[in-house]
Amino acid sequence: MEYINNIIEYYEELYPVTENQKSFYTELAGNKMPAHFLRIGCGSGALEHFIARNGHDVTGIDVSKEILECANRRRRMPNTSIRFFQMSTLEMTRFLGKSFYNVISCLEDKLIFIHDETLLRKFFYDCKQLLAPDGHLVIELSNFNKFKAKSKVQLPVRESIRVKLYTELITSDDDEMLLNQELEKTGTNRTYPVLKEEPVLTVTPEDINFFAREAGFAHIELYAGFDKSPFTEDSDSALFVMS
Repeated sequence: MEYINNIIEYYEELYPVTENQKSFYTELAGNKMPAHFLRIGCGSGALEHFIARNGHDVTGIDVSKEILECANRRRRMPNTSIRFFQMSTLEMTRFLGKSFYNVISCLEDKLIFIHDETLLRKFFYDCKQLLAPDGHLVIELSNFNKFKAKSKVQLPVRESIRVKLYTELITSDDDEMLLNQELEKTGTNRTYPVLKEEPVLTVTPEDINFFAREAGFAHIELYAGFDKSPFTEDSDSALFVMS
């Protein structure tokens, strides 16, 4: 994470809050006022600020101190309930309220950085503890089934007017999956590192279904995106909504 400052300025351009996301979370909150939201890997907190402005109670956690500073700088909104903490998934059940959250989200492939299968299974059990009885866990991932048996993979490029973000997955000599990210400023040939050889676990939709049911999630919906379009084997992304 030593290169995270290279992306902070452009984070919300590369990971914008879309109209489909706004509609999705407005619908998921239903008639609860306020609903309690937890975002794991919240980044700069743009989605969380939208949800809080709609009157809900919002908590965001991230492991990056630098990006949370960006999120907290935007927090000065009157009559909103929003907070950000530097925290890993291992600490969630120690510091956050059990049976409290109506919606827990882990988006933008953040789940794959839990690169140990045992810890990933713990993640699902912990989310189940933190969720209210009628709560929902939302997970957004790339469809890693498309890249099976490949030693080197380029994920779809994220881009804005000012920059492009390239993400590459490579398999190490000891069969560990590693992720590299580079930022390129538009109109230049210069690239800047964001992540270098970060260990990841490229979980598939089948893996998610298994871990979720093992942790006690009885109902699992799978879409291709926040517009709730049907998921197919050719979809770039997988969006899980489980309860």
